[in-house]
Amino acid sequence: MTKNINIQSNENTVALSRRTMLKASAYTAGGLLMGVSLSTSYTADAAGLLHTPNAWVHIADNNTITLISARSEMGQGVYTSMPMLIAEELNVDLNKIKVAFAPPDAKLYVNSLLGVQITGGSTSVRDGWEKLRIAGAQVREMLLAAAAAKWNVPVAQLTAKDGVITGPGGKHATYGQLADAASKLPVPEKPFIKDPKDFKIVGKSTPRLDTPAKTNGTAEFGIDVVLPGMVYAALEQCPVIGGTVKSFDAAVAKKMPGVVAVVQIPDGVAVVADTWWRANKARKTLNIVWDEGAGAKLNSKAMMEGTRAASVSGKPLGMVAVGKPLDVIASSKQVVKAEYTTQLLSHSPLEPMNFTASYKNGKVQLIGPTQWQDGAQGTVAKILGIKPEDVSLRTTFLGGGFGRRLDLDFIVQAAQISKEVNKPVKLLWTREDDMTHDFYRPHSVNTLVAAVGADGKPTALTHRVTSQSITGRLFGLPEADADAFMAEALNSPYQIPATQYDSVKYDAGLRVGYWRSVSHLMNTFANESFIDELAKKANADPVAYRLSMLSDKPRFANVLKTAADKAGWGKPLAKGRAMGVALMEGYDTYMAQVVEISMQDDGNVKVHKVTAVADLGYMVNPDTVQAQIQSSIIFGMGAALMQEITVQDGRVQQTNFHQFPLVRMNQTPEFDITLVKSTEKPGGIGEPATAIISPAIANAVAALTGKRLRQLPMTAAAIKSA
Repeated sequence: MTKNINIQSNENTVALSRRTMLKASAYTAGGLLMGVSLSTSYTADAAGLLHTPNAWVHIADNNTITLISARSEMGQGVYTSMPMLIAEELNVDLNKIKVAFAPPDAKLYVNSLLGVQITGGSTSVRDGWEKLRIAGAQVREMLLAAAAAKWNVPVAQLTAKDGVITGPGGKHATYGQLADAASKLPVPEKPFIKDPKDFKIVGKSTPRLDTPAKTNGTAEFGIDVVLPGMVYAALEQCPVIGGTVKSFDAAVAKKMPGVVAVVQIPDGVAVVADTWWRANKARKTLNIVWDEGAGAKLNSKAMMEGTRAASVSGKPLGMVAVGKPLDVIASSKQVVKAEYTTQLLSHSPLEPMNFTASYKNGKVQLIGPTQWQDGAQGTVAKILGIKPEDVSLRTTFLGGGFGRRLDLDFIVQAAQISKEVNKPVKLLWTREDDMTHDFYRPHSVNTLVAAVGADGKPTALTHRVTSQSITGRLFGLPEADADAFMAEALNSPYQIPATQYDSVKYDAGLRVGYWRSVSHLMNTFANESFIDELAKKANADPVAYRLSMLSDKPRFANVLKTAADKAGWGKPLAKGRAMGVALMEGYDTYMAQVVEISMQDDGNVKVHKVTAVADLGYMVNPDTVQAQIQSSIIFGMGAALMQEITVQDGRVQQTNFHQFPLVRMNQTPEFDITLVKSTEKPGGIGEPATAIISPAIANAVAALTGKRLRQLPMTAAAIKSA
């Protein structure tokens, strides 16, 4: 699929080809777990104490080195990139170390950019860039100091490499042999960390450490978990989200083969059996009377109309203004106004929601895929009425996340069912459960107004986004406070003398959640579609028009110009094809995309090629970066062209992938990806490319057909009626 991947420098462009939770019993006496100095009362469940309890590095007596990944691995590569940062400073071969997922501990494993132990928001590398390098450097310096004391030689005469400290006269000792002594030394507050020019691991394309396990079947996902005596649960939930059970008859289900129990929990009725298939089959015989609640009145059309009305009547929040754009617009001879809308979306990871829980004697063990470890621990403890320290959690690999596994409903359900039956229980949702009981990406209404000068460029611009506050729902953000996650990429990057940006919160009634790229997609779709419309009205080339307003934004200008040059912008194309361009900054990553499309006989868009250029500062693993860009584009193409969640009488209408299609291999475009070599701080890469593909396609459709689509998805029917 990939034509080439490039790393761009000022001198040249080089083409490159694409190519469990740590159990306490693994801690052995004499081992060393240290790094960033944080106090805790950790003790191992077996086989000795942890001499310097700490989050990141474990060195056993036999010189087995385990590096801790504090972020969940859901395909984005943190299982490799996080340990790379530690291994760089520890001077160990990445292929000779083990990796483990961190347990819930917000003090040790907090994501400092988000304030909790969460994987999301393209924060993993940005949060760990210095923290994890310091952790590795601290361990290295402590091991060197221990060797210096043992041999009575200056530290300057010692080297640490490949798990061995070497000194004068042939002296040598493994990290494991020195771990006990090193753990008794003070943790250096400001260890020496390498200059990036001296990196041996970081910045080099590195094969993923989890690939072998994922290809040979040994990787543990939530669905793979097995515990002694475990039973399986299938949960019937109200077809209207938020509805509750009024009454139920389980007489038939209880008589079916393998059924262990039928239990009611707040979210519905669970059938528990000796196999999941038996549990799910028996579940279908349940006779439940539901109280559907207020949600039964919801429908998509009314939800969108309410959002549109709120954009006019609602209270604007988070206003950022430069100059007096309203006055400029009021007095302008030429005013352009446009509204853009984006749809409700499901996360739909390929591994549906599941979790395993084992409740016994007031304690519960949780095992499965989550993006929020300390949240799961605390929430389950509160709901079950036990102490957080009586809730253990082991994170497995995630079969996709995209923000869905930030929510904890399925984890709580598993724990509640296990407590009811007093057995280890694996709860597994069906695809239909997953799609109809999601926390959906909210829809939005974006309204832009511009005053245009004689040169065709905007002299003033206002942009308002109206949508639902996910942060308010998940974290209790006060209604009167602006939600920063609604305003991502709201500001246009272009030089416009007078501007105003704000947001309006409107609760459309359906539960919502963070979705890959959060608000970047809705806001970038509006901004970059609108700027293309202004370019057309000015009879200007869309790339040249943008560049003329980026003279003070060199990183924006560079990625845009590079993308246009590499795509062959302005050169003749095959008959029936056109290009579209879009530009944005998200999570400190600057990106431009150029797409080449045609229209198929059935009226749908065919994306032939995507040229992407990304400047994300320092990169830990360029191989992961290009994979993330590819996957983000494919994910974003689904939202751009074919996916939508609709609601009628409170019920989500889409139940499986025949109604909510994924981009297939034969629909995947050719990629040409350039990664700009940079010394800026690292940016996030897991999400920006998802956002920018929609306006790039919309701009290409407008160039090819003359039809401007201002709503997503851009289906054949939408294009025909535009």
